Amino acid sequence: MKEKLWNRNYIAVCTANFLLFFAFYLLLPMLPLYLRDTFNSNRQLIGFILSGYTITALLIRPFGGFIVDSFPRKQVLLICYFLFLIFFAGYIVAGTVLLFAIIRSLHGLAFGAVTVANSTMAIDVLPSSRRNEGIGYYGVSNNLAMAIGPSISMYLYDHHFDANIVFIISLVAAAIGLACNASIKAPAKEITINKQPISLDRFILTNATPEVLMVVFFSFAYGILSTYLAIYGKDEIGIENGSGLFFTILAIGLISARIFSAQWVKRGLLTLNIGTGMIITILGYIIFIFWCNEVGFYLSAAILGAGYGAMCPSFQAVFINLAHNNRRGTANSTYLTSWDLGLGIGVLVGGAIAQRLSYHDAYIIALAMCIIGAIHFFIHTASHFNQNKLR
Repeated sequence: MKEKLWNRNYIAVCTANFLLFFAFYLLLPMLPLYLRDTFNSNRQLIGFILSGYTITALLIRPFGGFIVDSFPRKQVLLICYFLFLIFFAGYIVAGTVLLFAIIRSLHGLAFGAVTVANSTMAIDVLPSSRRNEGIGYYGVSNNLAMAIGPSISMYLYDHHFDANIVFIISLVAAAIGLACNASIKAPAKEITINKQPISLDRFILTNATPEVLMVVFFSFAYGILSTYLAIYGKDEIGIENGSGLFFTILAIGLISARIFSAQWVKRGLLTLNIGTGMIITILGYIIFIFWCNEVGFYLSAAILGAGYGAMCPSFQAVFINLAHNNRRGTANSTYLTSWDLGLGIGVLVGGAIAQRLSYHDAYIIALAMCIIGAIHFFIHTASHFNQNKLR
């Protein structure tokens, strides 16, 4: 008999994760336009402000994993989730670009902590025999949020609704997510005090350096893609109001790929899943960059979604399989730190390149990073994982 995957706790934590990322994705495509139109920010300043969120999330990730592994996870999760939701109110009162940048950066700290805590809770409530499969479906909740959130926010923004409406919707969604997590009956976890000296491996998986690089290359490209898509579509391709549909198609591709690749993940074929996803992703970026019209724009969304949808569940499962059970939080934080590191650098570098050259050139750099990442994976990372995995 198979252990039950969709138990009450797992449904609650997936719902909370959906609402967390729904709140996040509501803001993602709108903020570059909001900063440009409200504060008259240039491309480089927009990149600098938006990268602050990712950089602070990156800085808190390792400590988040350590805290999640050291203290009662449900209490940590609820505190982090509350901090995440309260910062949405800060955007409403931010009357200057400096104050907005400070609030956005502080919000990144809360986001970095809550995503580690929430994903670790999901792993805790999953039956061990279906953990890899469950990780994949957990990620579908992210993708559903990506399908719905950007479409709603861009519709509201393009139809001249006050941006504060979007901030309020995010705040309410996060509050409902907090209530979902409060309903979880967390499994008992023995808290042990580690008397060993503090060292680097208490915060990150030091045996996962090749895997970290693998994730960084592809998240760098995704940071440029997701952050500057709305402005790129309007200014350089001439597609008005197209980013919402792009994100919807991207999310459909992500969800479809996650579902179809779930059996590979379940059977432990992680490197096969990742390698296939990398090739598909590179193809998607080539179409996005060099087929500069509506057909290429939306076709690339489906292909990029399929590529990232195949890779990302396996990325996370790779880190979990490199760690002992008592270091799940550290494994999760290392994976998420890797993602945020590439994402933050991508947003910052992409904005600088766009300011000096163009967004088109920034996306060419994104493609180059994916190609380097794929070469690194096929030459070194796949064999490193197969030699060092614990299960």
